[in-house]
Amino acid sequence: MTENPTIDVHAHVLLPQVEEAVAGRPGLAAARERDARRSGPEALAVSAVMIRERIPRLTDVTARLAAMDAAGVDVQLVSPSPSHYHYWAEPDLARTVWRLANAGTAAHCAQAPGRLYGLGLVPLQHPDLAAEALDDALDHGLRGVEISSHAPSSGHVPGRELSDPAYEPFWARAEETGAIVFLHPFGCTLDERLDRWYLSNTVGQPAENAVALSHLIFSGVLDRHPGLKIIAAHGGGYLPTHIGRSDHAWRARADARGCAHPPSAYLRRLYFDSLVHDPYVLRELVRVAGADRVLLGSDFPFDMGTDDPLGALRAAGLPGTDHDAVRGANAAALLRLPSGERP
Repeated sequence: MTENPTIDVHAHVLLPQVEEAVAGRPGLAAARERDARRSGPEALAVSAVMIRERIPRLTDVTARLAAMDAAGVDVQLVSPSPSHYHYWAEPDLARTVWRLANAGTAAHCAQAPGRLYGLGLVPLQHPDLAAEALDDALDHGLRGVEISSHAPSSGHVPGRELSDPAYEPFWARAEETGAIVFLHPFGCTLDERLDRWYLSNTVGQPAENAVALSHLIFSGVLDRHPGLKIIAAHGGGYLPTHIGRSDHAWRARADARGCAHPPSAYLRRLYFDSLVHDPYVLRELVRVAGADRVLLGSDFPFDMGTDDPLGALRAAGLPGTDHDAVRGANAAALLRLPSGERP
């Protein structure tokens, strides 16, 4: 066939070797206690069952490909489960985590060449090591890395926003290499305010996306590194549909003018997945960011994703060329797949 493949850029893999490496290490118990406090016991119980049911699709390539075929997806961009971030880890353990994650993701994808491409991890808690970890991911043949919305504080180590100057070498290296940076939050700093009804995810994740992207925009990171290839998960959260408020602040207040252009201009320098769970929101995302900046995403195979990403795209009723761009043409260009090639 000559048409572009259908490409899902938001899909995850579970890597038991990463969890084995951190088991029993100082800091793990405290991190889990913090996450449990923020999520609440009800959410933890439901999530445990959900993940257990999805282990085959998270770990077995045959099961993954069967699910992809059922959904009409030709290619997945696979990233480690965000539970593998372990931003509490000290430098030596952090190096072990990213090396295992990068090698494990590459090995998983290598079982289905042409259908699976991968992303690795970098340790946001150690900015001085982030460029090294990115290079390791690229050396494994991965297309870039996945990061969270910030590096949380851990012990005596302060947290960092993505606007922190310490990340400049990482942004510079990502721009220089053309690596994809997939921005996927894990956890939310609103803490116990969201510990019921799964608000930690339904409200927390979109909020974290909006905060992280706002830091990248308002701080001038995207001015200094215009060639960055950043994909924001979950449609960029709340920011794209409320970007008018950011533009108003930029025009009305001197303290909100850290970037050279109105914030809305930077939406067209970013990429967004289509996972917004509402056809009208997807249409608005395409309007404000441009049809060439939205990519199909499913959050495979978690329950907050969709088993039918193509159906969700069709529900938006986009014009044919825009539909085809989101379905796969944009991702094919971003992943540098041969034009017109379908696995």
